[in-house]
Formats: sequence, structure tokens, C-alpha cells
Amino acid sequence: MSKSIFRRKSLDKILADVQSGFSDSEHSGSHLKKELKVKDLTLMGIAAVIGAGIFSTIGTASFNGGPGVTILFVITAITCGFSALCYAEFASRIPVAGSAYTYAYASFGELIAWIIGWDLLMEYAIGNIAVAISWSEYFINLLEGFHIHMPRYLTMDYFSAFKGHEAIQQLTASGHMADITERMKAEALAWSSAPGIGGVKLIANLPALIIVALITYLVYIGIRETKKVTNAMVMLKVGVVIAVIALGFFYVTPANWHPFMPNGFSGVMKGVSGVFFAYIGFDAISTTAEECENPQRDLPKGMIYSLIICTVLYILIALVLTGMVSYKDLQVGDPLAFVFAKVGLTKISYVISISAVIATASVLLIFQMGQPRIWMSMSRDGLLPKAFSRIHPKYQTPSFATIVTGFVVAIPALFMNLTEVTDLTSIGTLFAFVLVCGGVLLLPKTEAVKGKFHIPYINAKYVVPVIFVGGMAFFWKPMIAMFAAENSHEQFPIALFIILSAILTVLAVVKNLSLIPVLGLLSCFYLMTELGYTNWLRFLIWLVIGLVIYFSYGYKHSRLGKEVAS
Repeated sequence: MSKSIFRRKSLDKILADVQSGFSDSEHSGSHLKKELKVKDLTLMGIAAVIGAGIFSTIGTASFNGGPGVTILFVITAITCGFSALCYAEFASRIPVAGSAYTYAYASFGELIAWIIGWDLLMEYAIGNIAVAISWSEYFINLLEGFHIHMPRYLTMDYFSAFKGHEAIQQLTASGHMADITERMKAEALAWSSAPGIGGVKLIANLPALIIVALITYLVYIGIRETKKVTNAMVMLKVGVVIAVIALGFFYVTPANWHPFMPNGFSGVMKGVSGVFFAYIGFDAISTTAEECENPQRDLPKGMIYSLIICTVLYILIALVLTGMVSYKDLQVGDPLAFVFAKVGLTKISYVISISAVIATASVLLIFQMGQPRIWMSMSRDGLLPKAFSRIHPKYQTPSFATIVTGFVVAIPALFMNLTEVTDLTSIGTLFAFVLVCGGVLLLPKTEAVKGKFHIPYINAKYVVPVIFVGGMAFFWKPMIAMFAAENSHEQFPIALFIILSAILTVLAVVKNLSLIPVLGLLSCFYLMTELGYTNWLRFLIWLVIGLVIYFSYGYKHSRLGKEVAS
């Protein structure tokens, strides 16, 4: 059993399966349509990265880190850059849909491939639910700006309305009327005005449902249509972002940039979840490998170009925000609109609101396109039912998987409050990045082939030991203090990081490992430790559920397992 669950799927077999169209009795013989070029992939990456982060979470990150949040964007970009190079190496060698799942199958074997596939399903689904709810809030605010009012009970989830109603009743009974917030009033109004059947109130986030349905339909009918809509949305929102940067610099007061890190480096790192959540878009590009005209050449370029462009835009936006107003004022949900209203340019906020609606919709579009292709890849390997790998004969898209993805995202977005799930999404993404970076280290060494991307080789043994020894020497006192604290069990993520760092340092010396994948693995794992003990527990629970499903279904139906048995 152990031999089969860790058996790797060779690169040649992966490519041969795709070229044959999986045309056995269990799969459709149709191929995905090849429509994407470098420009399209770059714009898709920008579409996924420039979204809620630049219009929302950057405000809280700036509040915690001050102008020094720009350092966090640089750190995150470098971390993602290491991972993007590893993704690019895999994408060039294995131009197949499935992203990190397929890469893990080739490097770690079936069990780890299942784990990363299951992890990606969580990342995409929960991320999409959060984005759909975020889009709904932007859309409702935009309608309010034009004096169009939707009933409150159709704009939020059931739990939030109930919680607001209960909170106001408790505060009123205790005489603490001053503690009632505008948010509570809106939630209580939704509860009191909602129609009901018996004791059950009819409360649901209707805009979130509508946008998911529209996006799912667009993804269902074809990659060409998805490409056209994505390109148009990206051009518009990037134009608005550049205009905001250019206009905002005229209102910058350099004194607002001092102190640069008012809450120290720890304050800067508090925003890591929201910032990283904004950066994970380039991961989705790799799911479109089979729809690229020349994936081995174009996928690496699309990933790296989009990452560079987005990093520059994020840094400039952060400098403008923290320069226009004090960082202390930026703990708001719509920081761009807020700062322009603060300097008297209230009409600009309408343009920003429109751009935020478009930007968030484009993020949802890219991730709603990526998840079905991961379902499809896992189904091709027998780890999920064969219906998930069905290709529509007319539209040439993974039809059944796309419809299931729509339901998986739309129903929770309609009824649930998941606006604080960026931590869980980020830890899932970082885990995927860790495995991709580690997987590159396990790939067989090949000579560079013209037209294919290869990570430049730098021997890690000359750099990693120096970093490890220097880090241990510099941080040994804070580490001892952490582990001596009362809640020392909550430090197990950082303890794992120290152990992993020590092991990789030894392997770097003994095995002459490549530097870039090692740095990518370590930096991503370090960011995972910053996401907290609770999120690690939730993440581990999700993985355990995945293992139960694998051993009860995937292991028995695995194509590779059947081949081993025969």
C-alpha cells in the first residue's frame, strides 16, 4: 500500500495522457481549446492579483504597518517570486492543467498529490466565497451612491443579521446605547424587516449569488469568452489604479511617511495574511496550461510579468495612501475612496467604487476558472468521480466541474459570513507553494532545452548555512522567550520552521541543492508560521478530512493504483 500511494506519475506519462485526450473508456476524448498567449496570461495574473487587496485589505495592513507596509509588499513579492520561478519550471516541463496538484504527482507521488489537490480545493472555494461576499459589499455601496437601495435582508447573510439583532437587544437592555454601531443597526434592520415563514427569516446575500451565477456561466461557455472579458476588465481597472496613483501623488504630505514603521517590524507583518491573499493569483494561471498555445514558453512569462507589474502597483498605492493621510486613519474597508474624500475629492470615490466592483469580479472570474480544472485533473487520475473530467463537446470546457464549482461557491456565499477567511486561504496557498518549491528539488535534472524555462542554478550550500547560522545567532533570545511563555504549545509552527530550516541546511550542503527553490520553500513556510496557531489547527482538520476521503474513495479508484496492481 505505501508503495502505491507514494508512486510518482512520470513526466512522460502525464504528457502522453494529455496528448491522447484521456480517450479511454472513462474519459471524454475532447481536448480543451488552446486560446491563450503571453498577453492573455499576464492579464489573467493581474486580474487575479489586483482585486480586493488593493481596494480593501491594504487599508488595514497600512494601519498596522504604517508606510513600512511597502516592505511587506516587497517581502511578499520576493516570496511569491521564488515560488513563481518554481511554478514556471514545472509549467515548462509539465504543460498540463492541474497546477500544483499535477506537479506534486510528478515529484512527491499520489498521496501528497491528493493532499495538495484537496488543499487547493479549499483555497479556491473559500477564497471565492470571500471574494463573492466582498463584491456584494462593493456593489451595494455603489448602488447606494446612486441612491438605489436594496432591501437589507437581501444584502447580507442570516447569521450577521441575527447577531446584529441580538447585540442591539443586549446593549439596549444593559443601557449601553452608545456602543451600538452603524453596522449593528444595518444588521438589525435586515432582521426586523425580513419576511419569514414561521420563525424562519428569509435573509440571504442575493448580489453574491447573482455574481457567482454570472461568472460561472461565463466560465462554462468557453475560455475565449472568459479571456475577452478578463482582458477588458483588467485594462479598465489598471487604468483607474494608475490614474489614482498619479492624482494621489499631488496630495501626498511627506511628513505622513514618518515614522516609517510606527509599530515596528511586527506591525508590518500583521498584514501578511491580507497582503498575501491578494498575491495568490499567479497560482491560478498554471491551471490553464492546456489552453495555452505555447505553454512552455508563455506560462513562465505570464506568471513573472504579472507578478512584477502587480508588485509595482501595490507599492505605489501603499505610498500614496500613507502619504495622503496618516496611517492611523486607514483602518477602513474602502481606503482608496476614503483618502480621496479626506482631501476633498469626493467625486473620485464613485470612479473608485466602479473600479472596485470590476476588480473584484475579475478576481472571482479567474479563480472560478481555475478550480474546475483542478477537479478535472484529479478526476482524470481516478481520485474523484469521472464526471468531473467531462469536457463539453461544444464549449470545450470542464462542464460538470464548472457547474459544481458554481454551487460550491454560490450557496455558502448566499447564506454564510466568511469575510474573515483570508487567513485560511493564505495558509492553504502557502502550503501549495511550499510543495511546489520542494517538488522542483526532486525533479530529475535535465539539460536546458531551448524554448523551455529552467531556474538558474546557484549552489545553496554557499548561502543557506550562512542564513541559518546568522538567523539562529540573531534571534535566539526571542525564540527562547517564545518557548518559555505560558502558551508555548502555540509556537509549534515556528518550531517546525526551525526544524525544517536545519534539515534543509544540511541537505543543501550534502546534496548541493538549488538556491532559489530552497529560499522559496523556507520563505513560504515562514509566512505560514505568521498565520497563527488557530489557523494551523483548522488547516490540519481540513487535511484530515481529505485523507479520509482519499482512503475511502481515491485510493480504491486511482488509475495509477490500478496500473500498479495489474
